[in-house]
Amino acid sequence: MLVVKRVYAPVAEDDGFRVLVDRLWPRGLSKAAARIDLWAKDVAPSDALRQWFGHDPAKWDVFQHRYSAELAKNVDAMAALRSELSAHVRGATLLYAAHDEQHNNAVVLLRYLQAQHA
Repeated sequence: MLVVKRVYAPVAEDDGFRVLVDRLWPRGLSKAAARIDLWAKDVAPSDALRQWFGHDPAKWDVFQHRYSAELAKNVDAMAALRSELSAHVRGATLLYAAHDEQHNNAVVLLRYLQAQHA
């Protein structure tokens, strides 16, 4: 089982393996409080794409396409992430810092990973 969750939400027992999928560390959050098992910044959107998107829902469709294209080209980092995720049968949680729960890179990454398993 793989889910997404905002990194600022309380840590829960059913989070399983906690993976931060942002390139930047979340503001105001200590590493101890975040309880991150893996910081997968290599699968986060490029700085240029992240800055272009700016969490603007009007750019969501294009962002999803561009980010998915980046993921497809990032073979080594994606293979490493899949390997880490498959090692945790209890499940895993992809963590993100954005305020918008529907328009963020973790949502796109989750869909991308699920499509690869279909």
